Amino acid sequence: MSASTGGHGPLVFTMGREELVIRRRYEVLSIVNDILIAIWFLLGSILFFSESTTYAGTWLFVLGSVELLIRPVIRLARRVHLQRVPDARGVPSETSPDF
Repeated sequence: MSASTGGHGPLVFTMGREELVIRRRYEVLSIVNDILIAIWFLLGSILFFSESTTYAGTWLFVLGSVELLIRPVIRLARRVHLQRVPDARGVPSETSPDF
């Protein structure tokens, strides 16, 4: 990815097709992971309202915690994958902030 201001105009970012595809895939993976985290913790919270389902609720909290651990793994995998993709100059590119 490269950025230029072109003088005083707006900041323009240019990225290759492969980099865009990689970014989109990891973004979707991250969004799905976040949705699963919310589901596990919401269901676990609901199950805590009854003593008979507290055990199952506890396991959903554990599952949600594992999903929280997966978040930085997804970001790290994305960063490593993008660093292997050269930009137009042949230089590995990864300059934007993580999502």
